[in-house]
Amino acid sequence: MKKKSGSIWVVLAALVGNSLIATTKFIAAGITGSSAMLSEAIHSVVDTGNQALMLWGMKRAGRPADEQHPFGYGMELYFWTFVVAILVFAIGAGVSLYEGFHKLSDPREIQRPFVNYIVLAFAMLFEGAAWCVAFREFRRRKGAKQGYFEAVQLSKDPTVFTVLFEDSAAMLGLLAALIGLLLVQLTGDPVFDALASIVIGIILACTAAVLAYESKGLLIGEAASREVRLGIYRILGQERNILSINEVLTMHLGPEDVLLTASLDFSDVMSSADVEERVSALEVKIKAKYPEIARIFIEVQSKAGHLRNIKRTR
Repeated sequence: MKKKSGSIWVVLAALVGNSLIATTKFIAAGITGSSAMLSEAIHSVVDTGNQALMLWGMKRAGRPADEQHPFGYGMELYFWTFVVAILVFAIGAGVSLYEGFHKLSDPREIQRPFVNYIVLAFAMLFEGAAWCVAFREFRRRKGAKQGYFEAVQLSKDPTVFTVLFEDSAAMLGLLAALIGLLLVQLTGDPVFDALASIVIGIILACTAAVLAYESKGLLIGEAASREVRLGIYRILGQERNILSINEVLTMHLGPEDVLLTASLDFSDVMSSADVEERVSALEVKIKAKYPEIARIFIEVQSKAGHLRNIKRTR
């Protein structure tokens, strides 16, 4: 539950920050006529909507299992993460690129540029605060053993790294807008404002592509971490009455909801009652070690029978 509450806090911090930023950016874009500032305002609106979708996904994913969805709704969070990636690409990147290319063909002078600088300063402050919250939570979860890129690849909770990616893209977008405005003032050429808008669109498109790739893997089903899988094998390997571990399969149905299936060959001298007792004991031991494993299905099958089944399915 701590992890879930941490995720909610990260998303809420980003939602509040982006709401404030979007308002100020639209006001600045209306006063100055800056294309880059308008792109940034749209970017913040998209981010605000995305955080609302993430909260909705977290709420939907928390529903208990029912007859229609016996394994629960945990994977719905992965679906809404994929929707967020599409929105970042379609709306955020699309509108920014359109606005940039449109202003390239019809460049206009920026009025009252100092307003943009004030807004960018406040935006960097709010965005930086939200980024720090997301980064601290992400670093806490990844631990000391994993690198940052590895942690993103192995993470099964998309809420934190999605917000972190969005905030990182926002910081880069603000930097691009700032550089564009400085170049406009230094050269007197409004084309740099349009180019800044295009750069923001490219940043958002790249961010959306990474988010879509990561959420796709979760949406189609990913195994538990290698550490968890090896731990399961160690627990099963300590059971003297298991002659062969035929197969162990895991899949994340949610960030903290793992399905485990195993095919085990027990000693023939054991009675059915003894086998049932050992299976129950193994389930208790595995869940005690890895509480995220919510469901365990163990099939008792000889190694030869398991191999025959594999050949038939192929």
